[in-house]
This record gives sequence, structure tokens and C-alpha cells, in this order.
Amino acid sequence: MGTMKMLLDVALNQGQGVLRLFPTWVPRSFCIPGKRLKLHPDDYYAFGVHRGGIDERWFASTVQADNGPETLPDEGLSYIYVEDGGKAEKILLRDAIELAGDAIVGKAMMEKYGGWPMFAKFFDNLNPLFHHVHHDDEKAKRVGRLGKPEGYYFPPQLNNHGGYFPYTFFGLNPGTKKEDVIRCLEMWDKGDNGILYLSRAYKLKPGTGWIVQPGILHAPGSLLTYEPQKASDVFAPFQNIVWDRFIPWDLVVKDVPPEHKNDLEYIVSLLDWEANTDPDFFARHYLEPKPVRPLEEMRAEGYEEYYVVYGSEDFSAKELTVFPGRSVTIREDGPYGVIVVQGHGKFGALEVEAPTLIRFGEMTRDELFVTYEAARAGVTIVNESATENLVMLKHFGPKVE
Repeated sequence: MGTMKMLLDVALNQGQGVLRLFPTWVPRSFCIPGKRLKLHPDDYYAFGVHRGGIDERWFASTVQADNGPETLPDEGLSYIYVEDGGKAEKILLRDAIELAGDAIVGKAMMEKYGGWPMFAKFFDNLNPLFHHVHHDDEKAKRVGRLGKPEGYYFPPQLNNHGGYFPYTFFGLNPGTKKEDVIRCLEMWDKGDNGILYLSRAYKLKPGTGWIVQPGILHAPGSLLTYEPQKASDVFAPFQNIVWDRFIPWDLVVKDVPPEHKNDLEYIVSLLDWEANTDPDFFARHYLEPKPVRPLEEMRAEGYEEYYVVYGSEDFSAKELTVFPGRSVTIREDGPYGVIVVQGHGKFGALEVEAPTLIRFGEMTRDELFVTYEAARAGVTIVNESATENLVMLKHFGPKVE
């Protein structure tokens, strides 16, 4: 504990309240990597082919991934990276917050949530994902978990190709009945269960996003997606075959109480029926970027910043662009994570850059966590390029003050 505290003090002093984070990679056995994470081509199966390919990178995470019995103890968890006396060390962000949460995320966040209650990820799948739902808090609590709303944003810098199917199915067609969905679940072992016939797809547009509350069915399309979300990995598939790949029933009921694992009415009760069948679904869930201030004022000061994920009490996200050769001091109300997606420069006392190619297990300079006091005091960000924008995505937890 003493050693951890000393290392954390070193990291906080070096970054003047800004922490460097080590890349966190997550494989999924049911996914095919889209290969837009900048990971070396030889490293996408670094966990072993039996674990599936790496198609997610997690940011500012204090929650373990749920990948079945072979999940590693630290899978999905973010590490703080510390260089001390020429030696590189790592500390779990989760452990650091347990040790010094008031300093890292603020006293009010610790009192209300007991830690950092969100994380973000890049989701990078070549194919679409199965139609699935994330539980609300009430249903998730029954299996000892938290509910999971999530937001989507499609960064242009990481979508040089759209994958095989850049369309996402959301919800259910108005007029769909619960009996229709139950019939699909009854078909699980008999062929394509046809759940997508009850839904509708929307073409995904880089530079825009969506907000998805718990209980809403969605089959994410193949754009690389930046996903701020509540700190949970709870879900249930409702589609049994996606791109000729069968999804086992065990995955459907992994977050269902034992007494309900064959109770189709209970499984359907995971859905928010009104939200799924809403005729105005697009208007309520599609997100266009919103400037945080008048554009002319920001541009005169050398930057642009937009809200790119909003509409949730649990998290939000912004995209910050600093123009070539310019600098800006940004103040926020609370702590946040950062991932740099374009350019290079300085973020406070730390150098940052968007990498071109990353080897599994190697350090980068693109991910940070800004602690409570540093965020409120303000951080000066400098674009050291004469020609290229410095662009970063910033993920925030709930407002507590």
C-alpha cells in the first residue's frame, strides 16, 4: 500500500494532476476485429485465438470485462502508467481510486458512487453485432450488477472504412407485440429466429452519434464506435444468428437469475417496451454534435469543442479540436478521461500524440485521466503541429455538484 501511494504521488506530480493510462485491450469471442484500433496486424489475437480477436479498447475503466470463465483478473481494467527513476510501473486505476478517491475523482463522486462510475471504449467490429439489450438497474441488481446505458459517437479519424454493414438496428417496429418477441426466442435452436424482421436499421454517419438507454434493443453496425457508458458489462442477446454465426443460449441468460433462465416472459421483461416501439425513436436518440460555446468565439481562440454524447445522467462526452500552432486552457467541473485521436502536442505537463501503430503490451501517449482538482483549475493544451489539428475525445461521469 505504501509503495502504491508513493507511485501514485509520483504520477500525480509528474502530470500535475493528469495521469497517463496504459492501453487496455479486450477480446470478444463473438466478434471479428475491424482492425481500425491501430493495433499491429500480428496482435489482434494476442489473447489466443480461442478467446477471439481484439475488437475493443477500453478507457478510464474500473470495471472488469465479462468474457466468461477464461476472463483474466485484470481484463478490461485501466492501469496508470508511472515512470519512476527510469523504471516503468503500473497501478490499477481502480486501486488508486480506492486509495485516494477524493483526490482523483472528487469527494462528492466518492460519497455518492464510491468510485468512478463510467468508462468508455472503442468498439471495432467488422460485422454487425447481434440484436441485444442492456439491463436497467432494477434487473441488473438481481444478478449483482449495475444497469448499463451507453452512448455512441463515430469518430471520422478511425473510420477509414465502414466495415461490412455500417447500419444499426434499433428497437422494435411500432405495433410489435411481446408475443412476437417470445416466438423469436422460442426459435433459438431451430434456425434464424427472425428478430430483425421486427426492427429497423439506420445508416450510421461518421461525426454523429446515438444515445441508448437500458432496455433498448440494438444491433450495432460496423463503424468503429466511441462508446461512453455506465461502468457495467451486462447484456442479453435476442438474436440467435448474425452473419451465419450462432449465438449460444448461455449468452442470453448469463445475466439472468437462475430461476428465470428458461422463463421467456422474464427475458422479454428486460425490454423497455415503450422506448423500443416509439414511433419517434430517431428524434429521441440520434445525436448531432452541439458546440459548447458559440463557434465564432472558440475559433477566434484557436479551438472548437462539441458535445458529442449527451442526454444521459450517467455520462457524457466532448470532442475537442485545437488548431495548428494554437493553445487553449480548458476548465471542467469534474474529472474526465481523454483519448487523443489525431495530432500531437502537450496536455498540461504531458506530451500527447495519436499513435500510428500500437504493439500489444506496449505503452502509448494517447490516453489520460484528468483528476478532479486539475480539471477544475484548467489544463492548457498546446498543438505543436504547424499543419494538423490536435483532436481528442473526453469522457465524463455523472454530475454530482
